[in-house]
Parts: sequence; C-alpha cells; structure tokens
Amino acid sequence: QVQLVESGGGLAQAGDSLRLSCVASGYTASRYTMAWFRQVSGKEREFVAAIFRGSRTYYADSAKGRFTMSRDSAKNAWYLQMDSLRPEDTAVYYCAADSALILSSVTTPRYTYWGQGTQVTVSS
Repeated sequence: QVQLVESGGGLAQAGDSLRLSCVASGYTASRYTMAWFRQVSGKEREFVAAIFRGSRTYYADSAKGRFTMSRDSAKNAWYLQMDSLRPEDTAVYYCAADSALILSSVTTPRYTYWGQGTQVTVSS
C-alpha cells in the first residue's frame, strides 16, 4: 500500500524559511511524478511544484525563485525548501505522487496518492 507522510510545517515569520519533507512507502518514488500542492480553506487545491518522472522540475509562478523542490531517491523522499516566505504562503501543504500522470496534468490535482497535509502559517 502506498503511503505518503509529510513533515516540516509550522509557524514562520515573513522572510523566514521552512523545509517540508515527504517520505513515500510502498513504491519506488524515483519512478513517479512527485509534487507539492497547497490549499487554503474554502479554496481549490493549488499546484506548487513537481518533479516529472524523476527528472524535470516545474514550479508555479508564485513559487519560482523562492521555493526549491528536490528528491532523495535513496530515502524515497522529496522536499520543498521554502525561502522568503510570505503571509500568502499560509496554507495546508500536501505532497502527491502518481506513476502514470502525463505531462499536461502535472500541475493539476489528479495525482493518485496524497499525504495527510501539513500546515504552514506565515505571519507578517
């Protein structure tokens, strides 16, 4: 059974950094497309970043230049380094994974597997 477990959320002030982690079990993460999404209560889940089939990385415009997604195949894990945080980054962050997602769907919430979410709160 595939499971994704996130960690690393918490409270931060504007300009601070946080690093989110997602550890996968039940499959080999390096062969999957891995992603980060975020969601504010009452709003749709929003794409943040993704690594498509273990190679190319994509970012939402809001994340470019501030967030960095990386992976550690040996640990079956991927990460989201968030720098220069802003209050508008406040959300529940979810990691996601899928083995068959096509490139055109990478930024959509069509992933098969999801973590439980971790809250990130940024104060001004």
